[in-house]
Amino acid sequence: MKSFSIKNITSLVNGTLINSINQEITGLETVTNATTGQATFIGHKKFAKSFETTKASVVIVTEGIELVNNPTCAQIKVANADLAMAKLLEAFSPEAPSFTTNISPTAVIDNTATIGKNVKIGAGCYVGKNTSIEDNVTLYPNSTVFDDCKIGAHTTIWSGVVIRERTIVGQHCIFHNNVSIGADGFGYRPSDDGRGLVKIPHIGNVVIGNHVEIGANSCVDRAKFSSTIIGDGCKIDNLVQIAHNCILGRSCIMAGSSGLAGSVTLGDGVIIGGSASIKDHTTIHSGAVVGAGSGVVGDVAAGKTVLGYPATDAKQMMKQWVALRKLGRG
Repeated sequence: MKSFSIKNITSLVNGTLINSINQEITGLETVTNATTGQATFIGHKKFAKSFETTKASVVIVTEGIELVNNPTCAQIKVANADLAMAKLLEAFSPEAPSFTTNISPTAVIDNTATIGKNVKIGAGCYVGKNTSIEDNVTLYPNSTVFDDCKIGAHTTIWSGVVIRERTIVGQHCIFHNNVSIGADGFGYRPSDDGRGLVKIPHIGNVVIGNHVEIGANSCVDRAKFSSTIIGDGCKIDNLVQIAHNCILGRSCIMAGSSGLAGSVTLGDGVIIGGSASIKDHTTIHSGAVVGAGSGVVGDVAAGKTVLGYPATDAKQMMKQWVALRKLGRG
């Protein structure tokens, strides 16, 4: 079990210790559920009252939030409790599942594949022809990397992930369970005789930058031609769809169950809320925010926040909703 003194924790989060008690900290918990020996966090004043009754031994609190004195609980003031929490969660993280041998004897690795130093490949994995796996990559059991792929150093690929042929992945990426990268894009046209559908082949690939994280059961489809591109630092939640020929800039965020239709372009730092859907051939410029559940049918200007279905300026949409409520009361 990992444990830290309160002084150690103060140093880890670069905080200021207001009062101290002699207690080792062995875990983290919410302010209402924490018990002796645990640390908790208060990042918003609405949780300040809970401090009076918490059983935690130490609270990490954002500067400017005043708490009443609790003699059984130390306080550590920080600039941002959420960022401090991220540091402590990393410090308390349990070890990842271990490998008894770096390359499982049940893994199937083509003899033309290149495997770097300290690579771990679990049971039931498959690595295809001419694929390059760089140093310190981990493939957990039953993951698949097909032909002509390149996987950058320090990337972690969890069980059930399928990376299709010709995909290029950068360094320090994380793909959670059952991610699909590089499958055919969705494209059909009515046949000449009007009696069926003609499948449009997709012969491009997917290019993923460095420090990209993709959540469980999400899909990134390969391009019709050229590449579907995910920029450095993008963070993709679970159950997200990114269609063929989409281009994401740096550090974009897509929340769960959101989706991009084909050939959507996101600038740098775009945020897409949960369950939002973006029409094909749409551009959402840098710094824009799309609210949860919104439907975007046209381009969005840089730095703008849009909301609703169809999505429009968030302030205007809120005014419309207020007006509709008033009509309903009438």
